[in-house]
Amino acid sequence: MIFEEFLSQYGQRVNFGKGGHIFHQGEPEVNLYFVKKGLLKAYYLTEEGKEFVKSFVIENDLIGSLYSSQGNKLCSFNLICLEDCELVSINFELLRERAANDVGMANSLINFLVQLGMKKEKREYEFLCLNAAQRYDIIRKEKPELLSRVTQNDIARYLGITPVALSRIRGRRH
Repeated sequence: MIFEEFLSQYGQRVNFGKGGHIFHQGEPEVNLYFVKKGLLKAYYLTEEGKEFVKSFVIENDLIGSLYSSQGNKLCSFNLICLEDCELVSINFELLRERAANDVGMANSLINFLVQLGMKKEKREYEFLCLNAAQRYDIIRKEKPELLSRVTQNDIARYLGITPVALSRIRGRRH
């Protein structure tokens, strides 16, 4: 069974309005979410209330807290809708059980985990080895639609800089 068939057979369609949280940091979460429509923001909140944007999640992306769903821990990040969203929710353990007995599903799960690992490795490299202007250029080149769908404050938090610093970078780039 391929992943899309599995989602339509076992997944649950859920809709969230703009500003709705899918899950919160510090709470358990066992599901993965496939984005049919909309835009979400995964973010961390420090004890002092400072926000750091982990990632933006768009159509055809899959997201969940592996730390919570597989580690029996609490979510380490929040997931909020930046637009009205149509999602398909699937229990990660159900997906793992099916993958144990279905080569096609196992390959889909492996592909998802490889893609996730590659995305995390790339993000880590960008944060550790590139400056903010270079990280901004990557967004402009690879995900230009984010610049019109996401607030400048959220773009700045994603880049790890202040909105004023982002404004300066944008001024030099445009």
